Amino acid sequence: MMLKDKVAVVTGGAGALGLAAARALLEDGARVALVDLDALRLDTLSRFVRGDRIVVAADVTDATAVRAAHERIRSELGPVDILVNAAGASGGSPLASTDDSAWRRVLGAAIDGSFHWSRAAFPEMAARGWGRIVCVGGHEAAGAPRGAAEAAASGAIASLTQALAREGAGRGVTANAIAPAYVRSASVTEHLTEAQRRQALAAIPAGRFGEPEEFAHAVRFLVSPLAGFVTGEVIHLDGGLHLG
Repeated sequence: MMLKDKVAVVTGGAGALGLAAARALLEDGARVALVDLDALRLDTLSRFVRGDRIVVAADVTDATAVRAAHERIRSELGPVDILVNAAGASGGSPLASTDDSAWRRVLGAAIDGSFHWSRAAFPEMAARGWGRIVCVGGHEAAGAPRGAAEAAASGAIASLTQALAREGAGRGVTANAIAPAYVRSASVTEHLTEAQRRQALAAIPAGRFGEPEEFAHAVRFLVSPLAGFVTGEVIHLDGGLHLG
């Protein structure tokens, strides 16, 4: 169990990707805090997750809420070794039809949340000389067509990840991003019409949608001791979609 006794935080823990990542980390021996804004859904889903875990309801866009959640996790599980920033919000509208609330919702969940949690966890990781941060970019980063807000969030996530990687490289802390496209979930694939489904599958060289477990395997590698020399990367999890 490569992650035995490591403490991991997974934001977006009630989503398909966050939940899959949490399960994988628990299987590898980590103690996991699942964080999500949807407290009821998080509590319900967590009952089907085995292992040493706690659930924490918190709004990742609220710096005060993140600080409080981080302190609770430190007191109950210990200092954070692994951070998976999987919280996000959909918002695929074209520029002209993207209103202010949609813009703030998408960027807040993705970039504000990743910043707040990274700022909370990074100093202790660096002080201990070991840490893993994984940010989740958007579909735009992996080549799937999306709206202005998701495109902006994806670019910001990539830049934040590289900044974290530079700052942590000499201090034992790695930072990488995963850019998933068309991974099977309620927010990405299950709402597609049959025509949209066929069009999407035709564009993906692998000819299928991804699975949340495949996302979890990528997280599992990036946070493991095996990936200590991998930092500042954006991993395209898209079946070759980014190849054009």
